[in-house]
Amino acid sequence: MTRVLLDTNAYAAFCSGDRRMLDILAGAEAVYLSVIVLGELHAGFRGSGRREENERILGEFLAKPTVSSLLLTLDTAEIFGEIKDRLKRAGTPIPVNDLWLAAQAVETGSVLVSYDAHFRSVPGLRLCGS
Repeated sequence: MTRVLLDTNAYAAFCSGDRRMLDILAGAEAVYLSVIVLGELHAGFRGSGRREENERILGEFLAKPTVSSLLLTLDTAEIFGEIKDRLKRAGTPIPVNDLWLAAQAVETGSVLVSYDAHFRSVPGLRLCGS
């Protein structure tokens, strides 16, 4: 695994010291966090009693040389549309934020690391974790 894109639950597993997640990250040459995941994390931080600590930990994670954030692009939007249409036709829709993550993983050729089983229904998605 050279490039990985972390879902929100994968980042949370990393923060809790999950051994499997630590091994995945140690073997990755590039680790991506989507702006979608960053938004979900910041929303969660606001609802917790440890907002400042969580933001500091996230900032330290993002400062690592192998970690970078991913923005949405026009290509992401096109892939999103393709995936959403295919899943709708198959009767296996997934949450909208997860459609964006799947599209970014496909776009970047990354392995999506998530504990959400519904990602298995996304054609062409390389997945680890669920």
